[in-house]
Amino acid sequence: MTTIRQEDFIQSIADALQYISYYHPVDYIQALGRAYEAEQSPAAKDAIAQILTNSRMCAEGKRPLCQDTGIVVAFVKVGMNVQWDAVLDVEQMVNEGVRRAYLLPENKLRASIVSEPAGKRPNTKDNTPAVVHVSLVAGDKVDVQIAAKGGGSENKAKLAMLNPNDSIVDWILEVVPQMGAGWCPPGMLGIGIGGSAEKAMLLAKESLMAPIDMHELKASGAKNRIEELRLEIFEKVNNLGIGAQGLGGLATVLDVKILDYPTHAASLPVAIIPNCAATRHVHFELDGSGAAELEAPNLSDWPNVHWAPSEASLRVNLDEITQANIQTWKPGQTLLLNGKLLTGRDAAHKRIATMLAKGEKLPVDFKNRFIYYVGPVDAVRDEAVGPAGPTTATRMDSFTEMMLSDVGLLGMVGKAERGDETIASIAKHKSVYLTAVGGAAYLVSKAIKKAEVLAFEDLGMEAIYEFTVQDMPVTVAVDSQGNSVHTTGPAEWKEKIAQHKTIEIHSVP
Repeated sequence: MTTIRQEDFIQSIADALQYISYYHPVDYIQALGRAYEAEQSPAAKDAIAQILTNSRMCAEGKRPLCQDTGIVVAFVKVGMNVQWDAVLDVEQMVNEGVRRAYLLPENKLRASIVSEPAGKRPNTKDNTPAVVHVSLVAGDKVDVQIAAKGGGSENKAKLAMLNPNDSIVDWILEVVPQMGAGWCPPGMLGIGIGGSAEKAMLLAKESLMAPIDMHELKASGAKNRIEELRLEIFEKVNNLGIGAQGLGGLATVLDVKILDYPTHAASLPVAIIPNCAATRHVHFELDGSGAAELEAPNLSDWPNVHWAPSEASLRVNLDEITQANIQTWKPGQTLLLNGKLLTGRDAAHKRIATMLAKGEKLPVDFKNRFIYYVGPVDAVRDEAVGPAGPTTATRMDSFTEMMLSDVGLLGMVGKAERGDETIASIAKHKSVYLTAVGGAAYLVSKAIKKAEVLAFEDLGMEAIYEFTVQDMPVTVAVDSQGNSVHTTGPAEWKEKIAQHKTIEIHSVP
């Protein structure tokens, strides 16, 4: 009979969450390094370089890989012969570990969890509660797989109750382009097949805990139907040309994971959940000898990639920018932003809309300014701000016309594509939308030299800040004519990939 102490379990959870906040799994980094070497799209290659550079910086500086430090998901398998020396239950102990990890002063993580999801949505302030799945299994140990799942990728989860004879591959190829780039590709696709609706979703989530081994699977070949599906989906999804950050390229997914379970004869539940560029998960086991010890990875495992701004990038002074200046910018063009940049995201936009509806004066003048969709991590030590990567811009689409027409905003910075109506609004107002790289939050934060809260301080990370930035790297995603790189880029690379494969087929003797 093994005895697990409450403090050992709690501290193991806390240590694991701190660990994954700044250490990518080595298998992910090496797979991304292979994708970088193979990538032929300049925009996608630059984005991957930023992610790899950010990863090394976080490993060295022990700061979060992404400003969205995630919702905690834990799979806890308790051996039937385990005895607990504890007064809290398993879920309570996980939550205490989460609280301890996210409030650690030297690397405080962003609290993103809100209660009353259909109501006022107040922030719980410590990122609890976690989503905990507990199962009793044979044995005398406690096995824990824990992840911190970003909202951008989690929001792209899909479930379908297919007919038994429907094609799983066809459904996935239909769904993935609809997911857009808000999940920050390249990452992994977790797929659950069978069981019931909720079981399929659980299988998809748990599958993402497995290490990346697509490189090895391609070399060895498939040995069963699931491995055949993994290889087929991997190839066909990458043939879509979506690429890193949705800019168009060769690498959209680094691996495809599948777990299945017996199901009803009349059913074929299929779930898909993507994992983003901030892939964060770790596995540990407790045997009663103390808290888990997680070995730090060796920095020599990281690819020798060190991103630096391109000399071809256009330096832009935000303090002097005019609408005439932005008319010359083209989709895919890289810029380096300098000067004063406002921030704001979901809650701030909603409050602005409410104030305008009531005829109230706004606390910030947005006229001819740029806004950055971001919810930064709190600063530590001598930082101006903590990791501050972009959030998914499509969530602000419903507010864009208001911000451009009623408030006088000149441009926006975020990640992923914009909707058709928003693109039309951008073109109508001769505005512009820029993207920063999702998954490069610490790298981006180094370009922020000063951060001051201007309004809505009670919203925490969703308050309106004014950043002073120096050479902040961005890409023109939608120009003033309404041309979107998230449309043209993937279309171009899908065609290039198809042509290349056609040439390969015809060249076979």
